[in-house]
Amino acid sequence: MKRAARAWACALCLGAAGHVLAQPGIYTCVDGRGNRITSDRPITECMDRTQKELNPSGTVRRNVGPSLTAAERAQEEARAQKAAEEQARSNEERRRSRAMLMRYQNQDAHDRERAAALANIDAVLAVADKRLAELAKERVGIANEMEFYQAAPDKAPAKLKRQAEENTANATAQQRFIAEQQAERARVNARFDEELAQLRVLWAERAMPGRPR
Repeated sequence: MKRAARAWACALCLGAAGHVLAQPGIYTCVDGRGNRITSDRPITECMDRTQKELNPSGTVRRNVGPSLTAAERAQEEARAQKAAEEQARSNEERRRSRAMLMRYQNQDAHDRERAAALANIDAVLAVADKRLAELAKERVGIANEMEFYQAAPDKAPAKLKRQAEENTANATAQQRFIAEQQAERARVNARFDEELAQLRVLWAERAMPGRPR
């Protein structure tokens, strides 16, 4: 008998709890004209502003933000994406700065790497200049032979004319290659100049009292 009474009381409690949980929220807001509106569902007139969802006791259950139009949602997404991209750039800059400080502890280390990079290009340029000088020497020999046919160039042997054409083409290509290497040398120098300017700031910050070494 007592067991049945307890079961009945428990059922009543569960039923009451279920009734409370099933109760809908109450929405309230002040519309654009200053009127307070209350409803048992989200209020259409206040979709552009914050609404309060209340518990049956009158306490605030949650704040419901304004509904966004498609255009507003697109703008919000664009702002969020821009913020994420800026954060990613900032993180990448910090990562790069840490890597540069680890690689170059001081200017001597940076100067050594610059010198090594330029030395590699200078070695390539030296070989290219030597080849260009060889082509110039060959061109002198070809020109000396062509003097015999100065009065009638069409009578020059086909082999000699072909040598002259190949020499001109090779010299042009070699000059173009040398110009490209010189431009690359300038780019490398500019990159090291830019790095050095950044490193000087980083080294100065690292030397400040209280900064980690």
